[in-house]
Amino acid sequence: MHEVHERILARAEELAAEAPVSDELGRLSDTTAEILRSSGVMRMLQPKEHGGYEADPIDFFRAQLEIGTRSSSAGWVAGVVGVHAFEMAQMDPTLQKEIWADDPDTWIASPYAPLGRAKPVDGGYVFSGRWPFSSGTDHCQWIILGGLITDADGVPVPGGLRHFVLPRADYEILHDTWDVVGLRGTGSKDILIKDAFIPGHRVFDPVPMEDGGLAEQVGRGDSALYRMPFHPMFTAGITTATVAMAEGALAAFVAAMRDRVTARGVKTANDPHQLAVLGRASADLAAGRNQLFDDIEQMTEHARSGERFSPEQRLTLRRNQVRIARRAVNAVDELFLHAGGTALRSGSTLQRCWRDIHAALNHASNNADPIYQAYGLNLYGNPTPPTVLF
Repeated sequence: MHEVHERILARAEELAAEAPVSDELGRLSDTTAEILRSSGVMRMLQPKEHGGYEADPIDFFRAQLEIGTRSSSAGWVAGVVGVHAFEMAQMDPTLQKEIWADDPDTWIASPYAPLGRAKPVDGGYVFSGRWPFSSGTDHCQWIILGGLITDADGVPVPGGLRHFVLPRADYEILHDTWDVVGLRGTGSKDILIKDAFIPGHRVFDPVPMEDGGLAEQVGRGDSALYRMPFHPMFTAGITTATVAMAEGALAAFVAAMRDRVTARGVKTANDPHQLAVLGRASADLAAGRNQLFDDIEQMTEHARSGERFSPEQRLTLRRNQVRIARRAVNAVDELFLHAGGTALRSGSTLQRCWRDIHAALNHASNNADPIYQAYGLNLYGNPTPPTVLF
């Protein structure tokens, strides 16, 4: 067991207790952020020369699962923010020093949606835009944002997709933009930028990361971690967070049903129907968890071989991830349906997990049908839709 994993387990009860506090705040509570920071989970995928662990990916995702089982929002932020170090490790070395030299515990937010527009100027770009869903952003000091390079008239140029990296002083968090039904504690607020100058070394082309091939070009080819394909790595954080919410719901169901007695006077712990629901849900979640981690281990093994990841491999990984998420949501729905009226109360852990996992299903990474379609098209030798990221 990785030492980060051990530190998380040592404070598991605190994480669980802070989950409703984060919901109420609309962001991770300071205590939750301190637990994540002191555990080192955000440094697990960070290069060793910048104070990171450069850990095996499976260790990172297992640690994330433990966090998310206790606090859906904390698990979500750990997955999203934690994976950013994986990308940053393949960016300009000067930028890596700017971010981590003074504080290896510096967190980096996102999102990647290409909603910004960047006009070229001497030495870099002038960048503007607005982005929703910047998870964990209140506790981050830098941000990676998606955008398109334009010509002098503001028209996007072909092949102009880039990731732009900015320090906290260069963007605004719109604090009144996160009023939602689930995953409230993630604090996934809007980001606004007006005509910020971005020097060239803070602008990054993410496409070479898609098949894991960039690591060789930037001198990290000897690391299996940095040879992992970008999209399946990022989306594994979303899938892990989703599975963790279901695990939390299952634990809450087991605890609530242990002593519950139905209106007919039957103890639910002895009720065949309730036990059948429990059995189905626990089996489906175990299957999803095993498939998720098996895929991560297979990804890592392939990365160790030095080979790049083919479209077929990446689409298979994404196919599995979206199906795992759907099975997890189905399991939670059945648990919630059979938990009785007390599950509806605002203080119920089960209802919070139910709300959170449905919010998670709305993330683009959990949108299953486009992935299934792309998998089938590729299987039959047809072009993959350009809108599908894999």
